[in-house]
Amino acid sequence: MARIRIPSTVVIIFVTVQTGFLLFMYARYSSFMPQSEEKPSQVHILILSSWRSGSSFVGQLFSQHPNVFYLMEPAWHVWVTMYQNSAKVLHMAVRDLVRSVFLCDMSVFDAYMPWKRNLSDLFQWAASRALCSAPACDSFQRTDITSELACKTLCGRYPFSKVEEACKTYSHVVIKEVRFFDLKVLYPLLTDPSLNLKIIHLVRDPRAVAKSREQSVKALARDNGIVLSTNGTKVEDSKYKVMQEVCRSHVQIYETATLKPPNFLKDRYLMVRFEDLVRDPLSEISEMYKFADLSLTPRLKSWVYNITHGQGPGKKKEAFKITSRDAVSVSQAWRNVLSFQKVKKIQEVCKGAINILGYQLVDSEKEQRDLTLDLVLPRRQNQFSWSSFNPKH
Repeated sequence: MARIRIPSTVVIIFVTVQTGFLLFMYARYSSFMPQSEEKPSQVHILILSSWRSGSSFVGQLFSQHPNVFYLMEPAWHVWVTMYQNSAKVLHMAVRDLVRSVFLCDMSVFDAYMPWKRNLSDLFQWAASRALCSAPACDSFQRTDITSELACKTLCGRYPFSKVEEACKTYSHVVIKEVRFFDLKVLYPLLTDPSLNLKIIHLVRDPRAVAKSREQSVKALARDNGIVLSTNGTKVEDSKYKVMQEVCRSHVQIYETATLKPPNFLKDRYLMVRFEDLVRDPLSEISEMYKFADLSLTPRLKSWVYNITHGQGPGKKKEAFKITSRDAVSVSQAWRNVLSFQKVKKIQEVCKGAINILGYQLVDSEKEQRDLTLDLVLPRRQNQFSWSSFNPKH
């Protein structure tokens, strides 16, 4: 039987042509296939809340984690600079600043801060453990639990450039903000392919919020004016007009996130009640960490226990500080401090939020003072989901 001998050069040419043809077909086929979206390497978490709702405490739960770069209310700089505008007008500027911070681009602060600046020029910078440890400051380790006082003493003179340098070294960037009143304003960030954004929506009983706000009347007066569009005039909110806007915003955020939400919100929205958090801190924090792709460390567990099991509700001068307190007592303090007349007024302007967030109205002073009557409804009775956008009906 005769054998056909094919020159090796012909074989090489044939294989080369065949390989080229296959590569061409694969490239052509791939062009018609949807490209898989690769998430950014960093995780971005926005703690969305309102003044005096326990958001500084929740912020610290993230700030003290060794994998987190945290900033507390960076949009304060926008409101201070442009205070004659309304909150609605400032939404876009606030959103742009938040986006830049998430991307570790701190040049966005050039419009709001002095040219030559240190860490201490950034609002509430010492509340960030990341700005009190390397590479921002050499005085503490990333695994340390830092205090604002110690950080201010040792780290304030470090250059502002350290903020961006530090931000780029963390797997998680977390921002706490109280200056968003509409979830739809955040849609461009939620659909931005350069961000991997998740939202923790922290709420608190409006009656407790109102009581806490009374401790900080002067500190909140300028922000009140922006909320109420007073063209720069400070407001003390004795008629609870700001409370009404705050309550309305929580209802809007809740309804947008849970009633026919867009697909891009799936698994990216978590509702947290302050009262649930202080009653069972480790369980709630574990849920938040799981949502944020973080793990609770033994050191953090110990710190959380100590910070929530102090003596008493805390002093008035500590209103904006995170100190060891009896957290459950703090959450119930309004029931003994506020007059029933004030409670009735707050319930009147915030009735919708009280109902939808899962709190019980009181019809008399007796009910208000009776601490055996639980005014925080169990989760199973609420109509919304706590860990995703799918509501429970």
